This record gives sequence, structure tokens and C-alpha cells, in this order.
Amino acid sequence: MKRSKLEKTILICLYIFGISFLVKIIRKPPIKDWVLIFLFKGYTASILDILLVKEGVIKYPVNLYKKLNISFLFDYLLFPVTCVYYNQLTLHSNIYLIFLKSLYFSVPMTLMEHLIEKNTALIKYKKSWNSFYSLITITLTFLISRLFIGLVRDKSSTSNNK
Repeated sequence: MKRSKLEKTILICLYIFGISFLVKIIRKPPIKDWVLIFLFKGYTASILDILLVKEGVIKYPVNLYKKLNISFLFDYLLFPVTCVYYNQLTLHSNIYLIFLKSLYFSVPMTLMEHLIEKNTALIKYKKSWNSFYSLITITLTFLISRLFIGLVRDKSSTSNNK
């Protein structure tokens, strides 16, 4: 199988996995929180990705959407789905567990991204970007999404008590 055909097959399998997982986790209450996190994470991930691609830090040589320079699959499906699951697992966690669980998610994601970067043309690091920066970025975005939904819940419960 040609290299680009194999990479496109990997992308299609990841789409199927992402959609299947989305259907499973999005139905768990409180649904509005999970939809909000999904949309927030997709929005923030795509902005960050656009900036990194524009600066020439990351490139996506093989992409199912030729007109997009970003990883649509990662930004709008896999990362948001993973973030929803992370938020579901940290719903009643203290700050220490929230941080620790963010590492449970970001370390394997970074390792997977590193393997994909080294062994495929799905993503290529340019300039000074490396896996350590990916780890920091992924971890921070998990924590920011958790802070975001925490603030939304706090504001919602405050307005409901009035």
C-alpha cells in the first residue's frame, strides 16, 4: 500500500473512532456542558492550529481536506471528544486530580503525535517545535477547558440562586 494511501486510511479510521466515541460520550448528562466543551475546544484548538501553521511551526502534508492547512480531524473531532471525556472524568475532582488527569490524557496524546510525526506525513514539525511543546500546549488546553466549564457552571449556579 502506498504511503499516502496508508495515511489516508489511518485518517479515515480515526474519523470513525472519533465519531463513534463522540456519540457515546455526548449523551451523558449534563449534555449542554459537554456540547459547550466540545465547541469551545474545537474553536480554541483550531485557532491555535491556524496560528502554528501560519507561523510555519507545524505542517500537515497529508490531509483529507486539501484546501485546509489545519488538521480538521484533530481540531474539530479528536481533541474536542477527548476533552469532553477528560471533563467528564474530572467533574467532581479536586484541583490536584484535575491536573493529574490532564497529564493522563496529554502524555499519551503527545506520545501518539510524536510517533505519527516521526513515522508518517500526517504532521511535520518545523522550526523549533517539538513534542515537549506539544505536551505543554495539550496539557494547558485541557486545563483551560476545565477552567472554562467550571466558570460557566459557577456563573450558572450563581444566577440560578438569585
